[in-house]
Amino acid sequence: MKNALLISIAAVVALSALTGCTRTSYAIHTNDGRTIVADGKPQDAETGLLGYTDANGVKQQMNKSDVKEISEIPKK
Repeated sequence: MKNALLISIAAVVALSALTGCTRTSYAIHTNDGRTIVADGKPQDAETGLLGYTDANGVKQQMNKSDVKEISEIPKK
């Protein structure tokens, strides 16, 4: 009985640790010098817009022509 409980607790802890590591953040550097942190990889659209989710969880879009560079933020 104790083994099953310990295994269950260990599985929950391991799963919790893995779910925190699934998202990568990206830095969007604009031509006017701003840096925007995106949660997850920004998505290109055929309309000339770049879609991303900002650090507050709000979906945003911007013109791809305003973007200088997109870089992955390394995890600590």
